Amino acid sequence: MKRETLLKLLEARAEKRAVVLATRLTGDAEKLIEPTDSIEEKWLIEPVSEAVKSDKSRVVTDPEDAEWFLNVFNPPLRLILVGAVHIAQPLARMGALAAYDVTVVDPREAFASDARFPDVSLVTAWPDDALRSLAPDARTALVTLTHDPKLDDPALHVALKSPCFYIGSLGSKKTHAARLERLTEAGFTEAEKARIHGPVGLSIGARSPAEIAISIMAEITERLRT
Repeated sequence: MKRETLLKLLEARAEKRAVVLATRLTGDAEKLIEPTDSIEEKWLIEPVSEAVKSDKSRVVTDPEDAEWFLNVFNPPLRLILVGAVHIAQPLARMGALAAYDVTVVDPREAFASDARFPDVSLVTAWPDDALRSLAPDARTALVTLTHDPKLDDPALHVALKSPCFYIGSLGSKKTHAARLERLTEAGFTEAEKARIHGPVGLSIGARSPAEIAISIMAEITERLRT
């Protein structure tokens, strides 16, 4: 790898930007590409996008039949849970098993405790302050779980202005309808509100906290991979 390429790669990693290092397998040609880049090699746009989305490196062939290795450097997947409630406990464990960097946000320290969430990053700031500090990116999933508008809504206000790939909110259809009304009053557009998966999770008849956590994690995975 050339020094200039390495420095750009380190910069992208530090800033948590997804990049792909395209290296020709014969010769020394290489190119560091971001999915949003406008590049001359138009044939690379689609395979680079697919590689980033699938999170898998691959070998592709250019129009001259030369092979290139696309090495994916994605930032870590993150899962932010707003509300240190019962469902958050199995969901945090499932997220960690799926290789997400999990953070639980709840200003109620009696809920957001190490005893209830061992080995999980806990943030006890108010949700909107916490979200601004955590800066959700395109590799972040966020789920609000408290049913309390005072906690869930501030988090959603920040999340809906961010590029996070998944936003989910726990609650019944009636609860979600009321949530959408509040967001409308707060000035959010139909397109912005449509980003929220609510009621959260795939419809699998889940009842217990663990089953609901499974349905949520399944929906997050579906959104990430399809």
